[in-house]
Amino acid sequence: MTTTTASAQPGERTVGKSSPGTARGPRRRPGRIRRIGLPYLLLLPALLLELLVHLVPMVIGIVMSFKELTQFYIRDWTTAPWTGLDNFTMSVDFDAPVGEALLHSFLVTCAFTILSVGLCWLIGTAAAICMQDAFRGRGLLRAIFLVPYALPVYAAVITWAFMFQHDNGLVNHVLHDQLGLTDKPSFWLIGDNSFVALLVVSVWKGWPFAFLIVMAGLQNIPKELYEAAALDGAGVWQQIRRITLPSLRPVNQVLVLVLFLWTFNDFNTPFVLFGKAAPEAADLISIHIYQSSFVTWNFGAGSAMSVLLLLFLLLVTGVYLFVTSRTARAPRNSRERKTADV
Repeated sequence: MTTTTASAQPGERTVGKSSPGTARGPRRRPGRIRRIGLPYLLLLPALLLELLVHLVPMVIGIVMSFKELTQFYIRDWTTAPWTGLDNFTMSVDFDAPVGEALLHSFLVTCAFTILSVGLCWLIGTAAAICMQDAFRGRGLLRAIFLVPYALPVYAAVITWAFMFQHDNGLVNHVLHDQLGLTDKPSFWLIGDNSFVALLVVSVWKGWPFAFLIVMAGLQNIPKELYEAAALDGAGVWQQIRRITLPSLRPVNQVLVLVLFLWTFNDFNTPFVLFGKAAPEAADLISIHIYQSSFVTWNFGAGSAMSVLLLLFLLLVTGVYLFVTSRTARAPRNSRERKTADV
């Protein structure tokens, strides 16, 4: 008995049955799964440390802000009575002594932050622009400019504290004894001059960071732009205003935000310079929260102030990012409209 098989006609598709051992589709290799999971595995230790060092204390601090946590409940803070929003209302009651002191500290911190960030950016940008062109000794000057940023904070601030001493400090020796600019030696670590002393130290150790960031941003500006502007008759200030500053806008947006957050939260500088009790003129909000928590032993009120500070910084950061993103999109949209019109 003979069997015949029908051959496929031209244009017809033949469907064959696959054997049980034949794979029906591409199978994901185990090595690919390992490669995908490897980055998450490498990030796991950092995520765990971030959780333990930042997130867990932050959650505990938020819980503490709703409790009447004083020195009587330090042994077991979980047994402290629940007060709800009383710590927050007490902190924002500006007619009461606690709220009035917090408001004063907040205003001092705002003024200090604006001046410090502005001066750091101005000095750092000016130094970076001056160091842009190559000349003999530029590398040495760059290294010298970065010394304040490389020094440990405690060593630098303690040195300034000795320099600001009333009787044998270097500042009074130069201003009063050498130059004769003051009638008598000034008190820099107490009174109204403490704000100036704090600002000087903050700018001295903060402007090299701005110098470093702006100097890195200047490397991405083509030199052909300056050459073309010079051929068109543009001066140095016109080149800076028309080429350098617009090109540095993305860098400056990040730089100003980082400097703002660092300066507004700065605790090491006033604590090392003045100690636990900062003068009223230099009472930053970070040192004020420390005094409310660890000097008066009212951790509930101190935690509430910290939460309010966190909310304020989140609000300012969100508004700043929103405004800068819209400002960055506006020139791009205008250029696209002009291109479409053409």
